[in-house]
Amino acid sequence: MPWTVGSLRLGRSWVAAPDPATLRARWAALAAADGPERERLFRPTRARTPGAGAAALPGQRAGSTARFADTPGTRPDPVRILREPFDEQWLLPDQRLIDMARPELWRVLDEHQLFAVEPAQTPRSAALLVTAHLPAGRLGRIRPLHRRPGGAEPNLAPGLQHLLGERYGTWVTPEDVLCWILAAGRPGPRGYEVPLTADAARWRAGLELGHRLLSVQLRGARGGEAPRLPGGRRPYVRSALPAWPRELSYDPGSETLSIGGGAGEAGTVSPVPAAAWEYEVQGVRALEAWFTARLAHRDPAAEGLDALGPAQWPPGWTSELLALVTTLALLTELDPERAAFEPGPPLTTAELRAGGVLPAPPWARRPASVLDHQEEGPGGQFALL
Repeated sequence: MPWTVGSLRLGRSWVAAPDPATLRARWAALAAADGPERERLFRPTRARTPGAGAAALPGQRAGSTARFADTPGTRPDPVRILREPFDEQWLLPDQRLIDMARPELWRVLDEHQLFAVEPAQTPRSAALLVTAHLPAGRLGRIRPLHRRPGGAEPNLAPGLQHLLGERYGTWVTPEDVLCWILAAGRPGPRGYEVPLTADAARWRAGLELGHRLLSVQLRGARGGEAPRLPGGRRPYVRSALPAWPRELSYDPGSETLSIGGGAGEAGTVSPVPAAAWEYEVQGVRALEAWFTARLAHRDPAAEGLDALGPAQWPPGWTSELLALVTTLALLTELDPERAAFEPGPPLTTAELRAGGVLPAPPWARRPASVLDHQEEGPGGQFALL
């Protein structure tokens, strides 16, 4: 997947939020302010100020070359983003508000697109993230699955699909390659390394595992079915959550997640497998990081537009929490299978070069001038000049 892009750099925290209603309220407050107050609420940076204009993002009607200080314009509809690993939030898609919006990613964003996100840190256990939403925040490099809208051109090395299809005797789609990467890819000293198997049976086994991993990570996006725990188990809200929870705790004995609001108030969710509670990303429990991100929208110390948040815990957040518990539990169950997966004997460098996937060595790429002259290359090989 040679085309790689950095994640969106927002520049100001208020432009993203866990729910779209909060973003609509923030836009209204910013648009209603004027003069020094609008400047203060905007939080200017070197990249973006209220006095700077920017073109509308591809696929979005909001934003123009007009300066926000002069004409805020129509409020844009919030769009879904991946704010942190496993934390899906919302964003105001106006390039005038975002320090580095990456228009090239918006240009290829549609129902066919998937984004592979390399881990920001690469311990041996780190796995690739895949999302149908634009990644924004402290994430690693982004590799779109397609270079053009409509899935017209895969972001794959030239000749790769044809070579793999001939080798395995089947049609290989771009999504198949992505699923193989999920199953067989590992962080390495040169980046995220993907061995390509020479064994058709190992390819089929890797595809089966990769498609399961992809389905869990997408969490029902693109019209897919939301993942479920095996055996018919499913986390439920056992007692109602308080109006605004303040703390999160876990009882492994009863597999119960407690969401406390102080003064003895607490809501409970169960069953929550211990694996979901213990699942960590970059040294932090994913459930705690998700909960902390929502607490930030009720922080008494918050100022300006960040202080505009929901008055009560939105029901949609509870649904997201239940889905996240299921996702983390399933990924933990699949992790030993992924760790034990062996791709088998790899395709040789010669096969990859013959298929056009890898470039020919430098000594073999000299201009064709004297066709009957041969020059010895590395390792005693001969290149026809």
